[in-house]
Amino acid sequence: MTHALDYSGKTVLVIGGTSGIGNGIAQGFNRAGATVHVTGTRSSKDDYADSDLDELTFHRLDVAERDSVASLDLPEQLDVVVLCQGIVRYGREEFDRAGWDAVMDVNLNSLMDCARAVRPKLAEAGGSLIVVSSVGAFHAMVGTPAYGASKAGAVHLVTSLAAAWAGKGIRVNGIAPGLVETKMTAVTFDNDKRREGALQTIPAGRFGTPDDMAGAAMFLASPLADYMHGQTLRVDGGMTL
Repeated sequence: MTHALDYSGKTVLVIGGTSGIGNGIAQGFNRAGATVHVTGTRSSKDDYADSDLDELTFHRLDVAERDSVASLDLPEQLDVVVLCQGIVRYGREEFDRAGWDAVMDVNLNSLMDCARAVRPKLAEAGGSLIVVSSVGAFHAMVGTPAYGASKAGAVHLVTSLAAAWAGKGIRVNGIAPGLVETKMTAVTFDNDKRREGALQTIPAGRFGTPDDMAGAAMFLASPLADYMHGQTLRVDGGMTL
């Protein structure tokens, strides 16, 4: 009997899988036996010396370039797709139109672009689409309004796509990570006072890791979650309780 979290023979695509949470999710599926493809904005795998991509197949993709999403060379088989792209603009840049549009294009508009592109292959496989958002979807983001609004939009998109595509055999769910140390969260983790203050808000007493998010993604894509549609799991150590 095959274990529910054995992904041998499965093909997984992680958009934004070259670093941080996306890479952690990609590595989790790889360890579970899947053939894993990842995308990143740099020219080649060699440009990611700071990431572990050795056993992953790399595709260059900048989701802000909308035409490039539609022309992405997808694997022949596609069982799981994880959308983990995301940017943020600090220094109140998101209050200006240029900053707002840049964040919305990557964090929300590109989700639909990618979902549209992978839908046929996921329908063929009876596959799973997982959207990575943020707990920032559920509370005010004072300095980064576009980030918060885009993540809230991503949570709602999960529900809409789940309802629209369940009849096609596609399960759509999401993950809302709490605080995980990545390049995007350096503004918190590089400041001792902010880091300690943030830790005090987490009942679990620790920050999240990319492996924590990988576990949630592997569960959502597995037969264990076969009756789950349109749910976004808050994987945050109790931060939003």
